[in-house]
Amino acid sequence: MDDLGVKIWQEGQHRETEEERLERINKNAQYCAMPYKAKVGLAETRVWQWQDECWKNDKDYAVSVGGLDSITLLAFVRKVLGPDAKGVSISSLEDKSVQAVHKEMGVISIRPLKTKTQVLQEFGFPVISKLNAAKIERIQTPGDDSPIVKAFMTGDMGAWGGFGHNEKFKLPDRYVELFGGVYKDFRPDLDCKIAPFKVSDKCCWWLKEEPMRLWQEENNVWPFLGLMQSEGGRRKYSLQQHGCNYVGKTTARSCPFNYFSRQDLLQLALDLNVHVPEIYGEIVRDPDGTLRTTKAQRTGCGMCGFGIHMEGRPNRFDRLRESSPKEWNYWMYRCCKDPDGTPYGWGRVLDYLGIGWEDYPDGRLEGQISFFEEGEET
Repeated sequence: MDDLGVKIWQEGQHRETEEERLERINKNAQYCAMPYKAKVGLAETRVWQWQDECWKNDKDYAVSVGGLDSITLLAFVRKVLGPDAKGVSISSLEDKSVQAVHKEMGVISIRPLKTKTQVLQEFGFPVISKLNAAKIERIQTPGDDSPIVKAFMTGDMGAWGGFGHNEKFKLPDRYVELFGGVYKDFRPDLDCKIAPFKVSDKCCWWLKEEPMRLWQEENNVWPFLGLMQSEGGRRKYSLQQHGCNYVGKTTARSCPFNYFSRQDLLQLALDLNVHVPEIYGEIVRDPDGTLRTTKAQRTGCGMCGFGIHMEGRPNRFDRLRESSPKEWNYWMYRCCKDPDGTPYGWGRVLDYLGIGWEDYPDGRLEGQISFFEEGEET
């Protein structure tokens, strides 16, 4: 159990009862509601416990580093265990200002298994969310006679699902309509289209997950990860299930910031005097006491589109144009090619989803002259 520091998977372990599930959820809520200093103290304890577990199993440990959250984790682990604690990253995927901080901190940089361009061309674009992208990939694939395709299109589960209907399992209708044209016979009630690009959730596997797993295997390492329940989604579910430190059948990881909120993380970054990468701006406190970064709130791989449909302007691609116009031009217009050789990029994807990108956030187009240029009389 998490109270003991590390949850260990065991062969033949019993299925959790409803009473045990409710007890776990209640205890988890109590941890999340703890004050900041108590969470930091618990995180420190979990770091020590993970080091002990690694050593008991003849393993080394290292922090998997990406953006501000895990940069803060590396600073925290080094404060607890000493300055020699290693950090490792697929650093080339990050913003240049993040890469600079990685270099400053001595983070080990490893290479992805494929380039970003290869992943987009071969598999497709990461849009909407990881879970929905995986569903879209299936319904874009011709000749897939698995009943799961119909379930994604309609929610009807068939014999394998007890002939029930599961609305949560189904892809939302707005995405079925945009991407479900290959299997439109399943949904005659919708005007299902075939998108002019492929969608996939495989980017993270090729670019981050598998190269990091291979490095950890080759170097006999169990990682520290900067994941928090407050991020939601599958991460929240996994962290609720397994606690901060977990050794499973095929995986092992420590997440000392499990119970942190975004406010806790930013406060710790301030307390540790973390070098905040320029893409985030700086950490400031609003009049109501809320901490935030003045620029990007989150970062990630420069060509990731998960969640872009929920962003306002300026969005992540607008910020890329500001920081690196040539890189923006490549990703938006010519990172991929149609079978006939016609170049295209994220611009086609965002146009199809109805997301602005080619104009500036203020509505001005490239090359447009303002009526009130700097220094002009008004």
